[in-house]
Amino acid sequence: MTLPLLALVAGLALLVWSADRFVDGAAATARHFGMPTLLIGMVIIGFGTSAPEMVVSALAALDGNPGLALGNGYGSNIANIALILGLVAVMSPIAVKSGILRKELPLLAAITLFAAVQLLDGALSRLDGFLLLLVFFAVFGWQIHGGLRQRNDVMLAELEAETEAEFESHPMPLGKAVFWLLFGLVLLIVSSRVLVWGAVSIAQSLGVSDLVIGLTIVAIGTSLPELASSIAAVRKNEHDLALGNVLGSNLFNTLAVVGIAASIHPLEVEPVILYRDWAVMMALTLALFVMGYSFRKGRQGRINRFEGAVLLAAYVGYMGYLGTTVISSAGG
Repeated sequence: MTLPLLALVAGLALLVWSADRFVDGAAATARHFGMPTLLIGMVIIGFGTSAPEMVVSALAALDGNPGLALGNGYGSNIANIALILGLVAVMSPIAVKSGILRKELPLLAAITLFAAVQLLDGALSRLDGFLLLLVFFAVFGWQIHGGLRQRNDVMLAELEAETEAEFESHPMPLGKAVFWLLFGLVLLIVSSRVLVWGAVSIAQSLGVSDLVIGLTIVAIGTSLPELASSIAAVRKNEHDLALGNVLGSNLFNTLAVVGIAASIHPLEVEPVILYRDWAVMMALTLALFVMGYSFRKGRQGRINRFEGAVLLAAYVGYMGYLGTTVISSAGG
């Protein structure tokens, strides 16, 4: 048990660090080849914060542990809203000013409903995975097209300024950028492999499913990049970026992370995933919509400290419920 635990902790730490290096190298390389700053921020940095979930779930599926892959995707969504946004809102109320966010909130709810339809038959087939990926590329293309046409949007302006400032403060030669791009990718894969092995070994030792490990420890660990970027955004008073990070990550997890895993290895879906984990994810998505969306014309939405505390309490309650599942499984 000691070695798997060390592998889990070391894998998570290296995973987060290597993902950061990979994103830095990829962004700097794209900059050298003339990619627009806004596109780098939307595509490369947006993809980068969800790279840990994607690689971990893909390797888990390749290893025949689909429960870990699905648990990582859904668990990260739950952690992103309840833990990360809850914590950020308690630190500083989140003002919702971006028109794009108002479009993405109902879009995220619709995609979460689409995920439920696929879960109803108790399995995620390769066809389901391909459909998720198809929707992902359609949504992602729509976002890029809209972003390039609406550069005056609050969130996009903040993202472009933030990305440009990062390039100016930390310039990187092309050779160094390519090195970190390739080396970061290798480390990302190696650390994910170590993490998956440790997580599965711990699940087997405790007598619980790899789904539960994916929903808890792995999901929290792979969500650390979103936590770091959201806290940094709020400290700079860029509230829309904090919310945008979470919305973008949840869209990515629901469509791309789960889609890639199902495309690699069809997933058997236990009924509990639909009525417990998906239900919590959907409830949090709707709560975020109610909290962040202003139904009054001319008024901006706002997630206040009390609502942030409610989100955190919901996450603690959900983790506590999963904890009783672990205890009962171990006792049985």
